[in-house]
Amino acid sequence: MRFLALLATLLTLSMHAAESPNLLTIPLKDIDGKEMTLAANKAKVVLVVNVASACGYTAQYEGLEALYRKYKAKGLVIVGVPCNDFGGQEPGTEAEIKKFCSSRFEVTFPLTSKVSTKGKTAHPLFVALTGKEAGHPGPVSWNFNKFLLGPDGKLLARFDSSLRRSRLNFRP
Repeated sequence: MRFLALLATLLTLSMHAAESPNLLTIPLKDIDGKEMTLAANKAKVVLVVNVASACGYTAQYEGLEALYRKYKAKGLVIVGVPCNDFGGQEPGTEAEIKKFCSSRFEVTFPLTSKVSTKGKTAHPLFVALTGKEAGHPGPVSWNFNKFLLGPDGKLLARFDSSLRRSRLNFRP
């Protein structure tokens, strides 16, 4: 019975992934302002997380870093994308964000420059992640929403802010 449930879940994820746009080619800037895309992570599983330094969920940096360190060698990449869209909880500059993440949580996973995740100023990555074609549509609801991309750059799953590392059960 468990096997059938797992098979149904995998089929559902595959169907959603087939409809999703490739997210690996959307231009971003890293936390230092250098041009980048997620394409360097092709053939890896990528967890994109919109992050903030002054949020009730900020402590999730610790769990995200632990998850990254545990599974990095097996193909997991976590990408933190700072945003100030929710309650002004990421007011700092990129340099301040980088310093906060490294000194407070020893974050080693990649961070991007600060972007908007919603509305008319939403970054193209979040437009694609939340659009109808993504397979898991709907606006980002708060800081620390998580988007799981498969090795092909397609959106496989989406988790809200309250998802804790222990519930992710990532197994490459």
